[in-house]
Amino acid sequence: MKIFSLDEANALIPHVRTTLERIQKLYSVIGGFRESAKEAAIASEFGGGMEGGTKYVKSLYEVGKLTTELHSMGVQLKDYSRGLVDFPSMRDDRVVLLCWQIGEGDEIEWWHDIEAGFAGRQPL
Repeated sequence: MKIFSLDEANALIPHVRTTLERIQKLYSVIGGFRESAKEAAIASEFGGGMEGGTKYVKSLYEVGKLTTELHSMGVQLKDYSRGLVDFPSMRDDRVVLLCWQIGEGDEIEWWHDIEAGFAGRQPL
């Protein structure tokens, strides 16, 4: 697990924000195909397909690629719809999570214990 200093995590916020916004847009596209995808899955044994299937599959692939990129950087994606991420960090000789979500500005202002989750957020 990568451990971030506050400065390291803050330096990633612009890139993380852009990535999260892209993931949110892609999930919007995917959601628009939900019913068609269900119908195509049911009809698949008969050689079915769906209109817009290529766009649907590309969107799924891109979401996977972007979430893998965040994970490989050490960023923990907690909730794509809120744009919520955590950055493991050290505080008082223990691992905690620096917590940030879209709409909170350009710097991380919150942290929480690993077990506490979002509800246990405390100001830095």
